[in-house]
Formats: sequence, C-alpha cells, structure tokens
Amino acid sequence: MSPVKTAPASLKVGDAALRAQYLQEVLGLLYPEPCTTTRGARTPLVTEYVVVPDARRPRLLVPTRNRRIAAAAVRRYAEPQSRVARWKRDAVVAALRTPGASAVLLRHRVRVCGDAGDTIDGYLRDALGTDLAISVHIGPARANRKPVLQLIAPDGETLGFAKMGTGPLTRRLVRAETTALNALSHVGLRDLTVPKVLHAGQWRGHQVLVQSALPVWRPRAALAPDRLVDAMREVSGCCGTSRSWLATSPYWAELRERLDAVSDRPEGATLRTAARSLVDRTSDVDLRYGAWHGDWAPWNMATLADTLLVWDWERFTTGTPLGFDAVHYELQRRIQSTSDAGAAVEATLKLAPGLLRPFEVTGHAAGITALLYLVDLATRYLADRQAEAGARLGVLGTWLLPVLIRRVEALS
Repeated sequence: MSPVKTAPASLKVGDAALRAQYLQEVLGLLYPEPCTTTRGARTPLVTEYVVVPDARRPRLLVPTRNRRIAAAAVRRYAEPQSRVARWKRDAVVAALRTPGASAVLLRHRVRVCGDAGDTIDGYLRDALGTDLAISVHIGPARANRKPVLQLIAPDGETLGFAKMGTGPLTRRLVRAETTALNALSHVGLRDLTVPKVLHAGQWRGHQVLVQSALPVWRPRAALAPDRLVDAMREVSGCCGTSRSWLATSPYWAELRERLDAVSDRPEGATLRTAARSLVDRTSDVDLRYGAWHGDWAPWNMATLADTLLVWDWERFTTGTPLGFDAVHYELQRRIQSTSDAGAAVEATLKLAPGLLRPFEVTGHAAGITALLYLVDLATRYLADRQAEAGARLGVLGTWLLPVLIRRVEALS
C-alpha cells in the first residue's frame, strides 16, 4: 500500500464566489416563487436585507426592519475569533445603529418582493407564536452547508436559531441534531450547556429545527484544559459505555459498512484498504466505547465562568471509541491556525497519548484510537462528498490519507 499519488483536482473556485452563488440559492429557498429579488419589482415588499460585508463576499444577511434588530443580528451572529474580526464586527454594528451611516457604508441590499404568505418568516412566526425577524448566515462551501437563521424579537433579543435541511444530507443532519438535543436534555449534563429544542417540523419539504439561543454574548472566561477534558468525558459517558475487542466491536461493523459505501471512489478504496489493514494488525486491542459530539471545535463552543456552551450537535454519535472528541478538537484547532493540514495531522497524532490519557486510553490503544478517528473522519468526508461541494479539506489525498497510510504501514 502506498500513499495516494493522485487526488481530485484542486478546488478552483474561491470561497467568495461560492458564497455569492449560495446567497442566491438561499434566497430562493427562503422566499420561493411568487417572491422575487429582481430589481424594479412592482409587487409588495416582503422584507429587505443588508448584505454584510457586501454582495461579492456575503457572510450575513441583516434585516433592515429597524436599527435595533439590525445591530442585534450582527452583534450576536457569531463570536469573532480574533481582535481584528471583533473590531470589524463592532464597526458594522456602529454603522447599523447610526442613522444614515449604513446606507453609505453598507450599500448592498436585497429586496424581496411578492406574496408574504408562504415564506420562512411566516412559517417561523406561526411555529413560535410570536413576531420575529430573521438574519441569515451565509457559510463557506461544504456539503453539509444549510441555511442557518438567527431569530430576533422586535426588541432586539435573540429568540433562537433555526436550521433548515434542504437536501438528503442536510435533512438527515437536522433530524439527527433534533434527536441528539432531545436526548441530551434528559441526561443532566453538569459541565456544559447545550441548546434546547424549541420547534421541529417541516416546511415545503425542508426539515426545520429551532433551538434556543445559548448566551454567547455573556463575558468569556479562559478555557482551562481541565474544564474542556471534563466536559468531553461527561459527554463520552452520558449514554453509557461498553468495552470489546476492536475487530468484533459493533463500532467496527458499522464503520466497515460506511467504508464499503464509499469504496467505489479511488480515495474510498484506498481508505478502506488502510482501515482493514489497521484492524487486521490490531484486532486484539481492547477498547472502550461511548458517545462523542462529532464536531467539537473552537468555533462550536464558548467558555463562560460557570459553564461551557457547546452547539452544533448534528454529528453526535454513540458507540465510538472514547477520546474521539479530544483528538478532533486538537486537529481542528491546528488546522485553523495553519495552511498545512497534513502537518496538523502529524502533530495531532504525536500528541494522541496525552490527549487520550484522561479517557483511560493508554499505550498501544491510544495510537490505534487516533488512527481510527482519522478513518472515521475521512469516511464522513467521502460519504458527504465534501470535495465535490467545494470544501478544501474534502480533497483527502492532499493531507489526511498520506499520513494515515504511512502510520498504518509503520505498525508492527
């Protein structure tokens, strides 16, 4: 077995262009015909949005209903990851609050005209039984990208967030998150706080989940490593744990089925060969299995003095090797700070023994668990067709597969 020599063609379309294309797609989903965004439409106005930062690089649609709602849409849309990003956000908030300033500094608008009777705004108002405005997050290209809406009350308070599954994958993920949040609401988590389900249903064939807004705007605290580990351990055991040999475990049986489902593609066949070689060489490894969040990353959580806020539970899964969340968090943290994703994988594997020790995964089992995590993640990317959707990390042959193959071949 040798590292993959070829991979899907490099992604040629920039993120900004993909976001601009997705903007039009989202508007068509949220405001279907007879609504239109065509300039000069003579039909009644349904709603109007400011495009932030502009129509060429859209990231957020901000309702212009009033200045308080518009400012709240930006202020509570996401927590900036850097000082520069925070400064930019505050500048946009200031412009939206200042009469006349937004018209000069934020010139790109989208006017939706037509019949307001069957739009997402109307559906959500009826579902929640209250007046509201929505702002729309325009995310980066990913197979699991979906409309994410912030629901804002007339006084500027955030009522919640809505996700809308519009295709086979995203509908499944929205249903999965609904199930996960309902299950987690009954386990009595102590070290972290998760959203509550406010509404789940369907609109025009799309799967809709409305969840409560976590208070990300409250003052932040430093993230102590012990708190993060304690929270991850709590999640890992929240639905019970089990123990078995890897080769005869339900986890391997399920993963093998997922690998078979993607083996018709070159990278999938290579991944399946690597995974089977890994299990053949380590079949007598005894592992413990529990739950994991599935995408626990710095951008899916916030640290407060009294709790950790954790969201995006659509990948929550039970029966996986303990410690997957710790390895995933470390890898995503490193990928966020470097352009060399392969080096991030190598560095994460070197740290695996220390990352997994708090989960009582030690010795040979630690290295095997980290490699199984890579197989699991790669299988997800292939099943979701992330590369075809334009996601940079979806091209596995350029970063994850070569490292995985080298490490498997090095096993005694």
